[in-house]
Amino acid sequence: MSAAAHESPASEDVRAVTEDVWMVLLGEDGGLRPRTVPADAPFDAAAWSAATTISGGWHGVVTVELDEALARLLTGRMLALTDDETATDSDVADAVGELVNMVGGNVKSLMPGPSTLSLPAVAAGRAAFGSDSALACRIDLAWQDGPVRVSVHVPQGGPR
Repeated sequence: MSAAAHESPASEDVRAVTEDVWMVLLGEDGGLRPRTVPADAPFDAAAWSAATTISGGWHGVVTVELDEALARLLTGRMLALTDDETATDSDVADAVGELVNMVGGNVKSLMPGPSTLSLPAVAAGRAAFGSDSALACRIDLAWQDGPVRVSVHVPQGGPR
């Protein structure tokens, strides 16, 4: 296995691909801003989260977390809902799943391959990880004054 297979993606690269995905999905409304959050700060419990697993030449899990209001706003914009239309929980799950799928696919392209991307797992609530996972990088961003967190977890002891 090459030395690159033991690397984790750089936070700057994860931020760049997340910003690119956001712009693709939302166009000019897609401007994300950095958000300063203490390293040990938990994410809002009233959140939507989604995770996708990368396996093959590199192993890791990419997660996206959004607070409830932001997840619904994002869904409305992605689905071009009018002001009098409301996104259902199913709509929100689909939108958040698509977001993590796109971010995860871009992270996969940064890492050694070949690798595959799992279907996204979406939850109304926080993503949980087993003790065999370690945080490789985390970026905290803001959109429309709402928090966005993207994390990459790798197997304990580093990526394979």
